Amino acid sequence: MEQLSVIVESLCLQGTGNLAVSLQRPTPGEPLPEWQAGAHIDVHLAPGLIRQYSLTGSDEDRHRYHICVALDAASRGGSRYIHQQLRPGDRLTISPPRNLFALQPAKRVVLIAAGIGITPLYAMALQLEKQGIAFTLHYYCRRAEQAAYRQALSGDWHYGRCHLWYSDKGNSPRQHIAADVTEPQDDTLIYLCGPEGFMQHQQAVALAYGWPAQAIYTEAFKPAALTEQSGDKGSFMITLASTGQQWPVAPSQTIAEVLIEQGVSVPLSCEMGMCGACLTGVTAGVVDHRDTVQSEEEKTAARQQIALCCSRSHSDVLVLDL
Repeated sequence: MEQLSVIVESLCLQGTGNLAVSLQRPTPGEPLPEWQAGAHIDVHLAPGLIRQYSLTGSDEDRHRYHICVALDAASRGGSRYIHQQLRPGDRLTISPPRNLFALQPAKRVVLIAAGIGITPLYAMALQLEKQGIAFTLHYYCRRAEQAAYRQALSGDWHYGRCHLWYSDKGNSPRQHIAADVTEPQDDTLIYLCGPEGFMQHQQAVALAYGWPAQAIYTEAFKPAALTEQSGDKGSFMITLASTGQQWPVAPSQTIAEVLIEQGVSVPLSCEMGMCGACLTGVTAGVVDHRDTVQSEEEKTAARQQIALCCSRSHSDVLVLDL
C-alpha cells in the first residue's frame, strides 16, 4: 500500500486528556486523498509503532487530516508517544484513508459515542449536516471538561441535535438510555463508537427495544479483550488453496506470523484485528473469529474472511484463499 509523507501542522487540547493533531503535506497546498466520515489512517509514529486513528472534522478540507487521541493510562506506546513526544513540524508516514465504518443510506441516523469514540461520529455529524439528513448524536463522558469538540457539538445544527451526557451529573451510559433508542424506526440506522463494553451494552439495549441487528453499526478503538478459547490449547494446520502448501500454527503463533515465516506476503497494519488490512478469504474450515472489524453477520456468512493477525481455527485444518 502506498504510504504518504505528512508533517504535524499543529497540536491542541480538545478536552482534558485529548490531543487534536492536524496533519498536512510537506509541500504547502498539496492535497491529501479524499475521505469520508468513518475512515481511519495508519500512523507510523516510530519504528515498529503503528497505530490506527479515525479521521475527524470536515472532509471538505483537502489539505489537512485531523485526528484526536486520548491519553490512555494503559497505553501500549501510541497515545503516550503522541502526547509526550510529538511536536509541530515532525514528519510522519501515514497510510491513505480506509473506511470500514462508512455511513450507509438512511433517512435518519442515531450516533452514540463514549469518550474518544466521538472522533468518527463527529465527522459523521458534519457529513450528515452537509447532506441534509436528520440525525441525533448522544455523547457520553465522565465529566464536561473531558468532552472533545464540546463547543462545536453544543452549537446550532440545522438537521441534527447533539446531546452531551456526563456521568458525574447522573447520566452514566450504564443507567441512561437515549430516547431515540427506545423508539425503533424504519429507515433509521444506529452508529456506536467507544470502549468495547460500552458498545456491547448499547447494542444489547437497542436490540431489546426491537432494533434489527442489521441497523446497528459499531467501531471499536481498542482491541477486544481475548478470553481463552479452544484454539489456545493446541495447534492447527493452515493450507493455501492455490498451492496446497500446509503448515502448523502453534498456540504461541498467529497465522500471519507463520505465513510471513514461509515467505507469504501478509498486509499487516494494526495486528489486533481492528483495521481489516489482513482480512483473507477462507474456503474450508471453521474460523475462531477474534477481530472487532467484522460484524456478527459477516462472521457467520457462508463466505467468510479471517483476520490473519489475531483469529484462529476451531477446526484441525483451515484452508485460506491464498
